[in-house]
Amino acid sequence: MLSLRIALRYLFSKKSHRAVNIISSIAIAGVAVATTAIVVVLSVFNGFSRLSEEHMSRIDPDIMIAATAGKSFGAADSLARAISAVADVMAASAVIEEKAMLVSDQARIPVEFKAVGDSYDSVVDLDGVIIDGAYMNSFDTMACMQLSVGVANRTGLRPGVATVAELYVPRRTGRINPANPASSLRSSRMMVTGVLQVDQSDVDNDRIVIPLSEARRMLDYSDEATAIEVSLRPGADAAGVTAEIGRIAGDGFKVLDRHMQQADAFRMIRIEKWVTFMMLVFILLIASFNIISTMSLLIIEKRSDSSILRALGASLGAVRNIFAAQGFLITLTGGTAGIAAGIALSLIQEHLGVIKLAGDPAALTIDVYPVALAWGDIAVVAAAVICVGALTSATTRLFTKNIR
Repeated sequence: MLSLRIALRYLFSKKSHRAVNIISSIAIAGVAVATTAIVVVLSVFNGFSRLSEEHMSRIDPDIMIAATAGKSFGAADSLARAISAVADVMAASAVIEEKAMLVSDQARIPVEFKAVGDSYDSVVDLDGVIIDGAYMNSFDTMACMQLSVGVANRTGLRPGVATVAELYVPRRTGRINPANPASSLRSSRMMVTGVLQVDQSDVDNDRIVIPLSEARRMLDYSDEATAIEVSLRPGADAAGVTAEIGRIAGDGFKVLDRHMQQADAFRMIRIEKWVTFMMLVFILLIASFNIISTMSLLIIEKRSDSSILRALGASLGAVRNIFAAQGFLITLTGGTAGIAAGIALSLIQEHLGVIKLAGDPAALTIDVYPVALAWGDIAVVAAAVICVGALTSATTRLFTKNIR
């Protein structure tokens, strides 16, 4: 305890040599800047993660049920009805996702269609992502399709009664006549009624939405589907509903919540976040070398004080502990100042949006840098500072071997 009190006195007292004061201040500032950078960068990654989740929620259902083996499964409509009866489930709808060829007068491009039922707007708000036209399954006697913005740009198709395109898929059943290759395809002629945009490249590039009945006709399905999508009531216990749906569906199905549906994307964000964290901790470790050089100068300056303490009866270990504690306190002071500065900067950006994104605001989804402060990250940064401080303290002890 006495060693710590003396170390605290050394920390805040002026040194006899001005250079030692300057080097000590630089060492504390270096640790503070590195720690501030760690807090801010982790908060930025949190902001992008939250932004991805918000965009994901615009098109992805609360829960999705898919087969564990194979692409499609039967009795999808009856399973959807059973799931709809679960408490806190607002709606459940069978869907089909498949690849196809879209043919218009201007272009022929590969697309991925999502076939949805008449009640699908209760599962996902498709009207909310339509930027041109309207969402509808049929108009008079003709089936309708909605194009993603990427498909609309590449084909030149725009919503309108006179805008019609054909969708082709490979025939699943029956014999194929080699003399007539067209017989190996099934087609459907549909009206384009809307253009959608969700600011997700995998959706906006090549996705179209068509009626479930039309997809089943082209694929020779009766009640099959590739997934069942579920929406929950506000405030529902998502974990409890997921467990109940898993019990109803059985072993042959996997039940995925929002994060599980985009597991690869969120895993990549987490990996990038913590790899960056390790790189910044390495920079913090390099900054701590300044503290070690400061401590070597301080040991030389306080040589006479060490001799006095030894003459008064202080043990050699107690004297060495003074300088070891001093190295730890310098690191802790810089780290605490850096964490406080990082928290302040992150909160200012999160709530005030001081730093803007470059570019045309009308063309951007957001116009400020996304930041989200997580107190769990602050605890991790504090632990890293303590570990670096302990390492600095242990290294400082090596320089005290010459004290007698």
